[in-house]
Amino acid sequence: MTSDPKKSKIRAKFRKNHQPRARKGDLTRDYEEHGFDEEATTYTERISGKGDLTRHKTIIGDHADENTSGFAVHLHVDEEHCLAGRVLSVHGLASVVETEDGQRFQCATRQLLKSLSTDQRHVVAAGDRVLFRAENETEGLIERIEPRHGVLSRTSKGRQHVIVTNVDQLLIVVSAAEPTLKPNLIDRFLITAEKAGIRAVICINKIDLVDPADFQPLIGVYGQMGYQVELVSAETGFGIESLKQRLEGMETVLAGQSGVGKSTILNQVEPGLDLRVNEVSSDNQKGRHTTTAAVLLPLSIGGYVVDTPGIRQLELWDVIPEEVAGYFRDLRPYINHCRFPDCTHTHETLCAVKDAVADGLLDTRRYDSYCQLITPEG
Repeated sequence: MTSDPKKSKIRAKFRKNHQPRARKGDLTRDYEEHGFDEEATTYTERISGKGDLTRHKTIIGDHADENTSGFAVHLHVDEEHCLAGRVLSVHGLASVVETEDGQRFQCATRQLLKSLSTDQRHVVAAGDRVLFRAENETEGLIERIEPRHGVLSRTSKGRQHVIVTNVDQLLIVVSAAEPTLKPNLIDRFLITAEKAGIRAVICINKIDLVDPADFQPLIGVYGQMGYQVELVSAETGFGIESLKQRLEGMETVLAGQSGVGKSTILNQVEPGLDLRVNEVSSDNQKGRHTTTAAVLLPLSIGGYVVDTPGIRQLELWDVIPEEVAGYFRDLRPYINHCRFPDCTHTHETLCAVKDAVADGLLDTRRYDSYCQLITPEG
């Protein structure tokens, strides 16, 4: 007789959140009472593989692909008493979860989920599909996070900061001016999209402030690699209809630095959203945060858009220097033609990538961007 798969048990790794105090009692009081009597301060505590220091426990669940779920285990829950929903936003310890029929619940997260060992800063992210137990008509408890795809992440304080999950498309929003365009930031977002298997579209906003012809070389470089580039002006409405066609029926996350006009663009695409916007500082040309957390917003044309807080720097998550060239679409065709299989494409002789740059086959700025990314400070 086979065992019930719903009752399978596995050993799971847990975070080491709680540890016993290093010493019991108060040393000053002990000294006053016992002096240097060593026996008086000898404790009966012992350290073993069990108790508060253990990092493994037996739970009900299955092994899972940590790359898709964020966890090494897939918890078994009583699905008959749970509702399926989508996390629209996360605010501190509470998540707003929407069911298929449009009901919204303020949900806490099951302690077991928060205790599982993971590289993530927060276990629940906007976009997650979850199973939760309804406590009443407005509150619930998230019991399980379903496997993810299309995960947009970055590194934050040495851990994985999951910005949004389960999206099809990344709209990289930059501005032609105020603040100035940062091509290297575009390159970092493109690597993130390539790694996550998300389609990337580049959106250059505030095109009304410059001569569009000035950006044709940049547009040409990305266009030759197969990336779509949209020129828009959220101020005048130029290019908005074309952009709406890109968003229709898709689940798209908008990402870029503060002040580039992500919220303003969404207000043009869907006027009823009425998202708050701020002006760019005239002193330092840096935007001020108006969006404070990633939020899923339904579109009347179908699909969702995800407005995210501005990102001035994007530190790549789980990408080692040896992998970077493979995520550069323009460098990729030359990699296997280098003399050395472990070529870094920076200082080696007989390097096909360097030769392509010298021959004008590869864009010099893109190559410089690659070199910055593989250096320790990059």
